[in-house]
Amino acid sequence: METKSRILIAKPGLDGHDRGAKVIARMLRDAGFEVIYTGLRQTAPMIASAALQEDVDVVGLSILSGAHMTLVPHIREAMNANGLDDVPIILGGIIPDEDKAALADLGVAGIFGPGATSEQIVARVREIVAATGTAGT
Repeated sequence: METKSRILIAKPGLDGHDRGAKVIARMLRDAGFEVIYTGLRQTAPMIASAALQEDVDVVGLSILSGAHMTLVPHIREAMNANGLDDVPIILGGIIPDEDKAALADLGVAGIFGPGATSEQIVARVREIVAATGTAGT
């Protein structure tokens, strides 16, 4: 029996726009991943705890508020405190080019902005999972 790769999709902060996160969650599920969607208004400790409890291979964040440079470091810190320093993060939102290097340093392995296709997202997530050496999709 094949083990599916597990991806946590979370909406950190106070941003209430969750349609994109739900679309991505469903798209990844349809591509064969096991997806855990945590819902709106998640804190860094909540995301790290869910990632640990669900034993995920990737954490996906949807941040449309522009607070990615504040939220991602807190989430990475909480994940590291829970022994999840090897779990990559993917990020969806409108991310300025000048922030991408700093986000990569925090373990953001994929950034998807407006116009990213489902094929691009699925392909990149598969590359990330393959690079981490986890089994599954």
